[in-house]
Amino acid sequence: MEQQKLPNSTLILVFGILSIATCCCYGIIGLILGIIAIVLANKAAKVYAENPEAYTGYSNVKTGKILAIIGIILSALYFILVIWMITTFGWETMQDQQLMQERIQEMMGQ
Repeated sequence: MEQQKLPNSTLILVFGILSIATCCCYGIIGLILGIIAIVLANKAAKVYAENPEAYTGYSNVKTGKILAIIGIILSALYFILVIWMITTFGWETMQDQQLMQERIQEMMGQ
């Protein structure tokens, strides 16, 4: 019996990498890609567990899942930072770089 490539193994790896690369896009894109990668990785792991001799590419699934977890953590932290900045300084302040610098200096007591 010929081995076939595990479904979505490359896609899981790509989404895991992209979840890290896009974590600075307000955290939202990285969260979405990371969650999709983990869901696909769990499905692929179930398929692989049923018949491991029939599939190759499980290392891509494991690596992609680890990268997706890292991407989700980074994206969540960045998203929390953005929410904190909006609640602390306000949306209008975040749009104006000069005003943002003044608010940060006020916050630091300078």
